[in-house]
Amino acid sequence: MPLWGICGAILCSYLAYVSYAHVRQGEFTWSHDLLSIVTYAVWVLLIAGLISETRCLRERLFFVLVFANFTLGFVLAVWAEAPFEMVRKVREISSALWALAAIASLVVALSRGRSTAEKKADV
Repeated sequence: MPLWGICGAILCSYLAYVSYAHVRQGEFTWSHDLLSIVTYAVWVLLIAGLISETRCLRERLFFVLVFANFTLGFVLAVWAEAPFEMVRKVREISSALWALAAIASLVVALSRGRSTAEKKADV
């Protein structure tokens, strides 16, 4: 059972929905407190580490999408004077990135990986 891939898809779908809800309701504010900045920074570093350690191209694509999203969040958390239009556009992009990450996670979860015998044959 591909538990982590399914969990990733569910969580990314939820975050896509929340991000889209912000856009739909016209909520374009962003938190600029120190805790938010540090949280985004930790996520960016964690996901960067996961990208560098992942060999599967599909998993790497998922992590790159999540990395891009957290990087956008970090930039806006640090940039307190960001123009309104920029924040609105980033909210829209964030919705799309979360949706793409959910799809990528489902692809990873539901696709067949190579068998152990195939991996050993490559060595």
